[in-house]
Amino acid sequence: MSQFAFKQFSVTQHHAAMKVSTDGILLGAWVSLAESNRIVDVGTGTGLIALMCKQRSPTSKVHAVELDEDALKDAEFNIEHSPWPDIELHRCAIQEFDTELRFDLMVSNPPYFNASLKGENQARNRARHTDSLSFDALLDAFEKFTTDAGQLAVILPYKESLLFCQLAKARNWFLVSSCAVKATPSKSYSRRLLQIAKQNVPQSSQEQSLVIYDVDRQYTNDFISLCREFYLKM
Repeated sequence: MSQFAFKQFSVTQHHAAMKVSTDGILLGAWVSLAESNRIVDVGTGTGLIALMCKQRSPTSKVHAVELDEDALKDAEFNIEHSPWPDIELHRCAIQEFDTELRFDLMVSNPPYFNASLKGENQARNRARHTDSLSFDALLDAFEKFTTDAGQLAVILPYKESLLFCQLAKARNWFLVSSCAVKATPSKSYSRRLLQIAKQNVPQSSQEQSLVIYDVDRQYTNDFISLCREFYLKM
């Protein structure tokens, strides 16, 4: 599908290697935007998560960082044709981001394969494998580019989320909330949403869970409640 239509915006994905996915939609809908006046989406791809954050918090200043030239074409088009053309798109790797700005929130649907075989599509490899953005590099960027009270939200495969939490804990950061995600009631948890904070916050480490489909392969009430502001048919 070359275009994905949401209630308030559409995502064209002619060029980007990584298309609109449930992972990205989950992160954009789930992340807490409380007190996030300035937000940066790292590895924005088509611009999906940046657009979702802007829809949810129109007064926030949203920035999006992307290295891949093909993805940038889609992100630029999608932002320009959205209700929020003031989203600022930066053409660089986050490791090379040159800014004096400090963000309240960093969001990322990061690469997570670090030992799997690569395919022939180099752009897809960059989007999926951690040699383009390791967990440590993402955490370094979080430390550098966010405020003292900054937070970081990601979505990862469940197994990789455990390592990510260990790396964050080693830096004396705190797990604010998490949500384990499974496709159906009988499946194992396959994804985990995480929100990390530099400072401990009240009611930190809230553990949640989410099932996307019920036994009849219909969206669950929890999934509908989370995503209804975005999906056309909810």
